[in-house]
Amino acid sequence: MSDVPLWVQLISLSGLILLSAFFSMTETALMAINRHRLRHLAKRGNKLAISTLWLLERVNKLLSVILIANTLINALVTALVTSLAITAFGNEDKVISIATAVVAFLLIVFAEISPKVIGAAYPERISLPASIILRPLITIGQPVIWFVNLFVNLLLRLLHIDTSKQTAEHRLSPEELRSIVLEGGNFIPQKHKSILLNLFDLEAISVNDVMTPRAQVEALNIAMPIEEIRHQLTTCYHNKLPVYAGEINQIVGILHVRKALLLLNQAEPTIEHFRKLLNAPYFIPSDTDVFTQLQYFQENREKLGIIVDEYGEVQGLVTLEDIIEEMIGEFTTSMPGDARADTLSWDADGKCTLDGGTTLRDINKHLQLNFPLDGPKTLNGLLLEYLQDIPEANISIKFHGCILEVIQVQHQSIKVVKLMRDIDKV
Repeated sequence: MSDVPLWVQLISLSGLILLSAFFSMTETALMAINRHRLRHLAKRGNKLAISTLWLLERVNKLLSVILIANTLINALVTALVTSLAITAFGNEDKVISIATAVVAFLLIVFAEISPKVIGAAYPERISLPASIILRPLITIGQPVIWFVNLFVNLLLRLLHIDTSKQTAEHRLSPEELRSIVLEGGNFIPQKHKSILLNLFDLEAISVNDVMTPRAQVEALNIAMPIEEIRHQLTTCYHNKLPVYAGEINQIVGILHVRKALLLLNQAEPTIEHFRKLLNAPYFIPSDTDVFTQLQYFQENREKLGIIVDEYGEVQGLVTLEDIIEEMIGEFTTSMPGDARADTLSWDADGKCTLDGGTTLRDINKHLQLNFPLDGPKTLNGLLLEYLQDIPEANISIKFHGCILEVIQVQHQSIKVVKLMRDIDKV
């Protein structure tokens, strides 16, 4: 190369280093790019995104092209720098050693580290335009790629490495999706993030966690006199009522209150008239997870179900609204006499008075406590399990960073409990 002018050799050297830097930067950018955003752009018709996805679907060929090109370029750079050094300083061992060190420095700084840092910092800006160049290169270099991959595949077989499993490994698990949502930062509004996280939790909780407990279920006893039925229906705040005969475990149907009120306007309605208005009850096993139950509601066109345990005993009821509220938060109006929504907050003194039937999930959610949820579902059940006895009034315990004082006990259950923040935990 002694006949080639020095300035031509220097320009060639700079061009080769820049080309090597381009391939290094593009390789890192393609490996770091967000594939979910890339698919989103491709679905919107972005041609560069479509081309980049095409490349990522052929990772073996893509890496082969980049590495083959980079290896050839680096070899040319080494030869060119060595030639320049020999021409300028003579063919000596020291000159060749210094030239080798200079080549290594140039390639490490300008063709490896710096381009890869840039590629990792701006993967989308680099990958999309670079796909215009790389895609034709893969097509042109098919014979060389095939020849090189022939030996690569042989080596992988000898090492018993199966690359076909890569696709399955790239699928995101629910935990990984949860992490993506949590790390969404300002890109996902807080309300949307909360809804998405609640959706992931639906399979982890059962209908027992969101149901209205049996003691709080308003139901109609069809064995009562007509006048008592009339009074209950006219003062009812629900659209539908479970109807039982004699005792709550004998559910005979679901009554639409509006239809019943129309019947009351007729002359002398009878029990049989009410029975004709009943829809068949829909029963739900108590261990059904909430997400599965949501699907069942949709498939069976139901909005209310009676929850029963393994012995057929009624445990409570759950509605479609209960599940929707678990996902997006409360949106229905509280019924008169239902003070739970208003009392689930600390007062100025760090105290909160609750009904014993308040669920632990609601307490944890609104009061930012950490009561265990793998046992009893209500505050009453938690205290009875902890004390192993039906307590007298005015008994206090310290539990999970909170002081619980039993205020009222009635009919073998705790009716009213006062919660006080543990000052040491605040």
